[in-house]
Amino acid sequence: MSDKKQAEENQQDEAGQASSNSEETSDNTDPLVAMQAELDAARDRTLRIAAELENLRKRSERDIADARRYGMSRFAEDMLIVADNLARALDNVPEEARKEASQRMAQLVEGVDMTKKSLHSALERHGVKQINAKGEKFDHNIHQAVAQIPSSEFPAGVVAEVIQPGYVIGDRTLRAAMVAVSTGASSPAPAPAPEPGSAPGANVDTKA
Repeated sequence: MSDKKQAEENQQDEAGQASSNSEETSDNTDPLVAMQAELDAARDRTLRIAAELENLRKRSERDIADARRYGMSRFAEDMLIVADNLARALDNVPEEARKEASQRMAQLVEGVDMTKKSLHSALERHGVKQINAKGEKFDHNIHQAVAQIPSSEFPAGVVAEVIQPGYVIGDRTLRAAMVAVSTGASSPAPAPAPEPGSAPGANVDTKA
């Protein structure tokens, strides 16, 4: 066998061995890459599920807190009607009449007043608070304007009178306050026009 032919055979053997080594390397590497891809995908799915569970937990906590805070809204609205009736009953007994009332009548009035205060205290303990509307700038979120009146005490756009008190529960409006909104001070009446033939402010002597 010539040296040239022997060299060619050696080159072919080396090429075949290199190809075999490349295939073995490819066979050894592909499963690792596939496994790593599967692990990355599984990790992404796990992170997404964990994020969804965390969001669900937060929503559930908010729902429970809202249920505790606002679950008694319907009951509180009914109790406000009772509070309104107690307030009307007391308003119908002026201070002069209370002073002149008999002892039994005075005790009755005092009992109604204590009941009203006790009811308001119970509502406040459950997050129901009365809106302080008079003197505040009109806010359509908590006020319901039923009239506009001139006022020298309050500027325009400010609540001048409260017709029916409003209430909030937590940070929500339970019942808007019915109010009269100031339009500002009324314009002064125009001065009368001077009589013909007389200067403004002059006294005319009609005697000869």
